[in-house]
Amino acid sequence: MPKAQLQYLADELQKLREQGLYQKLRILEGEQLPVARFDGRQVINLSSNNYLGLNTHPKLKQRALEAIQKYGVGSGAVRTIAGTMSIHMELEEKIAQFKRTEAAVVFQSGFTANAGTVSAILGREDVIISDELNHASIIDGCRLSRAEIRRFPHKDVEACEKILKEIAGHKGHKLLITDGVFSMDGDIAPLPQLVKLAEEYGCIMMIDDAHASGVLGRNGRGSVDHFNLHGRVDIQVGTLSKAIGALGGYVCSTRDAIEFLYHRARPFLFSTSHPPSVAATCIAAFELLDEEPELVEQLWANTRFFKEGLARLGFNTGVSETPITPIIVGDAALAHQFSRELFEAGVFAQGIGYPTVPVGKARLRTIVTATHTQEKLSRALEILESIAKKLKIL
Repeated sequence: MPKAQLQYLADELQKLREQGLYQKLRILEGEQLPVARFDGRQVINLSSNNYLGLNTHPKLKQRALEAIQKYGVGSGAVRTIAGTMSIHMELEEKIAQFKRTEAAVVFQSGFTANAGTVSAILGREDVIISDELNHASIIDGCRLSRAEIRRFPHKDVEACEKILKEIAGHKGHKLLITDGVFSMDGDIAPLPQLVKLAEEYGCIMMIDDAHASGVLGRNGRGSVDHFNLHGRVDIQVGTLSKAIGALGGYVCSTRDAIEFLYHRARPFLFSTSHPPSVAATCIAAFELLDEEPELVEQLWANTRFFKEGLARLGFNTGVSETPITPIIVGDAALAHQFSRELFEAGVFAQGIGYPTVPVGKARLRTIVTATHTQEKLSRALEILESIAKKLKIL
């Protein structure tokens, strides 16, 4: 029984159960593969961010083992005291080279990379202009900065410019920030137009490329490369836990900006640095992106195949342009029921509702990877069609 002081939390959980919104954590029993074992059941996995299948790549596994033997299992300190190892610096140099920037810094997660950077570089006297569908880590960073926050409707360049005109005389710094690929809808930001506005109105231009790195651009270099905007985006944030297959986040910018984050980004200052095995696997992953562009090509081949199948069946996939492909249902309880019944039938596609997406826009979020076979994707489409017809979604 919960303590009296915590009873309200138990009550809130019960409400979620009654509304059909309560979700049980799925337990992965083995490797994160395109066909994986969750909760004792073998399912086609459409819920992983492991875009390129690198988290089980033999080269990355070997590098992790070698790093443990050489450096141990942990760093033992924060970066600013005794926790900066040579392998951390090697990783940051590798990222900066890959992204074509002066320098990079690695954070403990993509979330802390965004939140820590925005809150470090801005203050009360500044203004942030942010897409309304930006990731939660950006939202939290904006709030922590205490800057004025001005949101523009999703991808609405005209509305963004209207805000910039309104604040043209503002004395403080201005930050224009957007996701590169939006994590719930799978659409791509209008980055060329936003970069042009940032230059015209004197804004710092920042992009969160978590779902674009390893997916868009040459060898997966991301949105900036995809649109050939090198040198025109001031701050690029990425993740090491999606296409790279490991754990962490990073920020790319000028050398001075990165040095400033060393001194003022709170997650960097107050969190123990990455285990050397993680840093080693990330270095190996970036090497593979340069050496094996066919990984990204296969990802896109599978994406096209699956999207065409969903369209043929009549599913509403919204405005997706990337391997993130939502199947929009609308009602949250129905989306979660759809997800549960799919799981029982052999497909893991997570249901997502409010507050992650707006009320009335509940969905399944599906992601294909480079390591799915078309045979398994075809089977997933058959199961999706069968359960959707059963629930009268199709």
